[in-house]
Amino acid sequence: MLSRLPSGALKQASSAARLTRASAVSSSRSASVRFASSSSSTSSNAFESFMNSRLTLASATLFTAGTVAWYAHLYGTLPFLGEAHASHHSDEGLHPVAYPWSHNGFFDSFDHASIRRGYQVYREVCAACHSLDRIAWRNLVGVSHTADEARVMAEEVEYPDGPNDDGEMFQRPGKLADYMPAPYPNDEAARAGNAGALPPDLSLIVKARHGGADYIFSLLTGYIDPPAGVEIREGMNYNPFFPGGALSMARVLFDGLVEYDDGTPATTSQMAKDVVTFLNWAAEPEHDERKKTGIKAVILFSTLFVLSIYAKRFKWGPIKNRKIQYNPPADKSGH
Repeated sequence: MLSRLPSGALKQASSAARLTRASAVSSSRSASVRFASSSSSTSSNAFESFMNSRLTLASATLFTAGTVAWYAHLYGTLPFLGEAHASHHSDEGLHPVAYPWSHNGFFDSFDHASIRRGYQVYREVCAACHSLDRIAWRNLVGVSHTADEARVMAEEVEYPDGPNDDGEMFQRPGKLADYMPAPYPNDEAARAGNAGALPPDLSLIVKARHGGADYIFSLLTGYIDPPAGVEIREGMNYNPFFPGGALSMARVLFDGLVEYDDGTPATTSQMAKDVVTFLNWAAEPEHDERKKTGIKAVILFSTLFVLSIYAKRFKWGPIKNRKIQYNPPADKSGH
């Protein structure tokens, strides 16, 4: 017969059971807390390693530098940095407008009819003061003139040659291989004929001036009377697009100054547009061929890129990802 337990023992047993349950709950909670803390610490460590990696720092630096450079390209200055100029902003000249030239696009070529008209403007107007040393008569063939037309124009100019059998130099008609003649024999004669100013050679003038074709066009069409308060000394002309505002070259283009062979109206803006197109071609005769070669190169390398992706995906992929498994021979001895 079981002995009867006292009430105190029962109370102690119930309290022990409660303590056991409480400890189990607390242990489970602590385990979950430890698991959560470990997962959070793992994610925080991964984030810290990502933020402290060199690739992240380099990417952030490049992004910041690119953003600052792009802002400076668009607006010229940064809002949090001051500028120090040794001269006034007006000394740099008025910035030209960006005109929609027909050859500006990736797939656009020069307007060759405009090049022909521009050469006519250069020959009848600009060649009196400016040279074109880097352009030969043969460069016009197939671009703006035929070989016969270029040969006739070359023969109108006499070039020194020799010596002959007597050891003397002589004059001969020009050939396609000759370069276009300069208006002055040397720089001193050019300065003497232009009140001390040296007319620049126009072979690379579009590339040599900030703003390129837009600047040349704006300069040729931008002559105005000087505003109030601006004094221009005698012999100078006011043009807001020229640095300083005063230049020796007077306005040379006027409506109807030349008569185009194709009947195009010879307005001031039309002549300026044509001669700037011609000078742009003179500065970059390989422009059209360069773009054609670039298009061919893009097509070729794009095709090679697609073929390389195909070879990587369908040829090398199975070879690089194959799994080699060794199955030992079965023991047939029966042991």
